Amino acid sequence: MPAKYDWPNICILLLSHVLAVGAVLWLVLVQASPWTIGLGLLWLALCAISITGGYHRLFAHPTYKAHRLVRLFYLLFGAAGVQNSALKWSADHRVHHSRTDGDEDPYNIRRGFWWAHIGWVLFEDPKAVDRNSVKDLAADPLILWQERHYVLLAAVFTGLLPLALGFLWGDPIGALLVAGFLRLVLQWHATFAVNSVAHLIGYQPYSTANSARDSGWTALLTLGEGYHNFHHRFQSDYRNGVRWFHFDPTKWFVWTLSKVGLARDLKRVSPELIARARETAVA
Repeated sequence: MPAKYDWPNICILLLSHVLAVGAVLWLVLVQASPWTIGLGLLWLALCAISITGGYHRLFAHPTYKAHRLVRLFYLLFGAAGVQNSALKWSADHRVHHSRTDGDEDPYNIRRGFWWAHIGWVLFEDPKAVDRNSVKDLAADPLILWQERHYVLLAAVFTGLLPLALGFLWGDPIGALLVAGFLRLVLQWHATFAVNSVAHLIGYQPYSTANSARDSGWTALLTLGEGYHNFHHRFQSDYRNGVRWFHFDPTKWFVWTLSKVGLARDLKRVSPELIARARETAVA
């Protein structure tokens, strides 16, 4: 049976892109409030780190443990990333790692750049969430709370809260457009780039077993998620950029949390295993 278009997803994506263009026009033609621009940058940072440090490195891959307040922060601002609940996001991502480049890989790069980047979200997924792959998350009351209230949280943190904050400096429409939708579209394409660009462009210093690649340029756009070859080889490591000069703000954020008592048990692969992987990949 041919795949069916996911019309709710398509409409949300299309409307959000139109409103993102509207945000640019608002800044250029109506007013470019520094407060609005600042809110947009702040919201981008909060929502992006909630996906990279929360959805990805804490929930999908339990590479460290975090305080309940940190997990709540990730779930609230992760919902504003409008990339599904943490439970569904993690389930898809774990399938991606276990079936990389195969038919069951949700964002299989073998189906082409655009499929891996955005095409896969335009079609209905006939399979239900595999709860067996996320039993650890399904036992977490906070995760289940976000799962139940995901749509409401996404609406509040994407739309209502930026709109309300914009009233403080007399630019609610601008705040909604910039922090809500321009930020959202930029964040979407940064996340999508990990699924597409990071499986197509870059180097494979740790493994050639799959298409994942390391790229400093992709890392710049994704808070460090561009070191994808290392991540696929050592997915239990809280770091993606493992070398001292790698640009990995998510790693630095998690490390900082650990120093103030908000994170612990940060997992790191030994230098010996990393060196052995590099030698094997080169050979």
